[in-house]
Amino acid sequence: MKAYLSVFRMRLRMETQYRGAMLGGIVCQMFFGLILIALYRALYASKPQAMPLSGVVTYVWIQQAFFRMLAATDSDLADKIRTGNISYDLCRPVSMYGFYYSRAAAQKLTGSLMRAVPMLVFAALLPEGWCISLPASLPGFLLALCALLLGLLCVCALENIMVAFTMRTLDPRGMQGLLTLLMMTLSGNILPLTLFPDSWQKVITLFPYAQLLDAPIRLYTGEYPPSEAPRILLTQLVWILVLVGTGLAMWRSCRKRMILQGG
Repeated sequence: MKAYLSVFRMRLRMETQYRGAMLGGIVCQMFFGLILIALYRALYASKPQAMPLSGVVTYVWIQQAFFRMLAATDSDLADKIRTGNISYDLCRPVSMYGFYYSRAAAQKLTGSLMRAVPMLVFAALLPEGWCISLPASLPGFLLALCALLLGLLCVCALENIMVAFTMRTLDPRGMQGLLTLLMMTLSGNILPLTLFPDSWQKVITLFPYAQLLDAPIRLYTGEYPPSEAPRILLTQLVWILVLVGTGLAMWRSCRKRMILQGG
């Protein structure tokens, strides 16, 4: 465990060095957040929806604030697989899966916090109709933080499954692009899941993608009351176990059949 914590700390320090990328990401996500809110305000002006506009605005800002948690990928690992340098990692006296899971967790956590804090402060200072709302309740806010942490563990497991496909194909653009599109769509990043038809929501909220950010946001806004939290957290834990188990099995299989490319 100490080895994985050391890997986590080293990756965390590495991520804090990219301040220029952080500032660019903050400006970009603020811009997209304002554009999306303007679109939803126009939609509500012509046809109000069941969910209040303030809830949708809050949903958008939290999604944009933690966009890095979904989008960040370990490009170094993809390069190692393509060039054959991953052979050096096979010699490490640790689980390769755990090694890169720790790296992914540090990358996504640090990148998210560095962008989320200033973005949420900015969103709180905007005028009414554009600003993020306060949490529905203190218990809901604390439970949303717990769900957000479990969502981080879930998305890291999904990331390692995408990497396992890269080990087979040697090109991350195909399968990873498809899985990333599914994640962005079904996590509520492109369109809040709360605006989907109720019959659809009963299905898509059970998928692992909805556990990443949709579930924490609904706890924050009060759409999921605190009494629903045990069911939500249990669903997240089950998906983490399933995805980590699947990823471990895929990595072991890839390791046995791996053909190193390069010199």
